[in-house]
Amino acid sequence: MSKKGRVLVAMSGGIDSTVAAMMLHDEGYEVIGITMKTWDYASSGSSKKETGCCSLDSINDARQIAVEKGFAHMILDIRPEFGDFVINNFVDEYLAGRTPNPCVLCNTHIKWEALIKRADQLDCEFIATGHYAQVRKENERYIISRGLDDNKDQSYVLWGLSQESLSRSLFPIGGYEKSAIRQMAKDWGYHELANKSESYEICFVPDNDYRSFLKRRVDGLEERVDGGLFINKQGKVLGKHRGYPFYTIGQRKGLEVALGTPMFVTEIIPETNTVVLGEVEDLSKKGMWVRQPNMVKYASLDEAMVLQAKIRYKDQGSPAWVTQENGMLKALFTDDVKAIAPGQSAVFYEGNDVVAGGWIASSFNPEEE
Repeated sequence: MSKKGRVLVAMSGGIDSTVAAMMLHDEGYEVIGITMKTWDYASSGSSKKETGCCSLDSINDARQIAVEKGFAHMILDIRPEFGDFVINNFVDEYLAGRTPNPCVLCNTHIKWEALIKRADQLDCEFIATGHYAQVRKENERYIISRGLDDNKDQSYVLWGLSQESLSRSLFPIGGYEKSAIRQMAKDWGYHELANKSESYEICFVPDNDYRSFLKRRVDGLEERVDGGLFINKQGKVLGKHRGYPFYTIGQRKGLEVALGTPMFVTEIIPETNTVVLGEVEDLSKKGMWVRQPNMVKYASLDEAMVLQAKIRYKDQGSPAWVTQENGMLKALFTDDVKAIAPGQSAVFYEGNDVVAGGWIASSFNPEEE
């Protein structure tokens, strides 16, 4: 075994994970590459050409790099675990009137567990991925912080990682800009890899049409939910809709109802198959409750802290007073925040460090509580 140690590297076949593996190899680690098969497009019912992290081409790309660099590579089929947990949760969340975050679930509950398990079997001290994030140990805790490249930072999707998982995780590219990663690939002679396009789709919804996916996945869903009512906040009926699971908080397009002014989805009530519409100001809220928090930087919040709260991946974040109450996190924003969607991740930052993250349970205005 090398002096640096043995590391199991998750390789999707894309540029980021490939460069991560090559960096560790060149640094003197004994690298074992692993490509996880989470899904295949034939199962999704989509006619789109298979691309991305689960495709045969991507698996072959990862294997070819490993062979050329002289380290081991294996394929791990985790489709059963992925389907049972991630996809069932995806469907259940929409049926509950929430907007799911499947990539967070996949990272924290499927991929990392699979990596840790296989790393133990292979006597690997570490696991590594191509995420743009950083991790360090401070005051006996392992802390995730933002990647150096603000445009690529992926700390938001890693809030659910346990202290045990973080203690063994390496993020080799987290301290680099994307442009530098592309240049590294070119310097190693992998020009095609350097120019490889990236996919931002959910792997099991390759056409980005989650509504069609739900219809295929849930027998009779259209018939069960069709014809529900659009109402305003006063309860006045504004029209009929196609079924509450097919709408998300903040949605404006595709409502198919003309009211003379732009209207947005402000609330979803699954029990009555009702979708509440309002004007843009009705989307604004001052606070939110966050369930199932994972504490990262501190073991707990003993007093209120002003933190930067991100409520979606591309959100720039908003300052909020955050407290820990009854097993949840309560955030009171200093300014109104629009379109807080239950089911999405809320991640709280102190500077560049992730303090905690969790699932948005609800939003509110203080006068409503």
